[in-house]
Amino acid sequence: MPVRTSLRLALLAAALTALALPARAEGYTLTIKDHRFSPETLKVKANEEFDLTVINSDPTAEEFESEDFHVEKVVEGGKEITVHVGALAPGSYSFFGDRHQDTALGKLFAE
Repeated sequence: MPVRTSLRLALLAAALTALALPARAEGYTLTIKDHRFSPETLKVKANEEFDLTVINSDPTAEEFESEDFHVEKVVEGGKEITVHVGALAPGSYSFFGDRHQDTALGKLFAE
């Protein structure tokens, strides 16, 4: 087989392999400290699914929740969780800590 043909086949194989790999979701992080989220507002890409890691730096558990993007999960004190969020249309979405709704409040903006 000529070298040019081998090179073309190798490039074609590499391109097909890259197309077959699943797209990796963008990742974002929130931290809970003193029963507050940091950052309190988070911008994400609209119409793209993403992973959201929530780190609880407090010694007590918190329940990360959003009725807007349908997440409800406990984060034990000193632990972290990662939740997968489906693609969101452009707009604003609220999230909160269910056990400290007076202080653990935040907004997510899909742009």
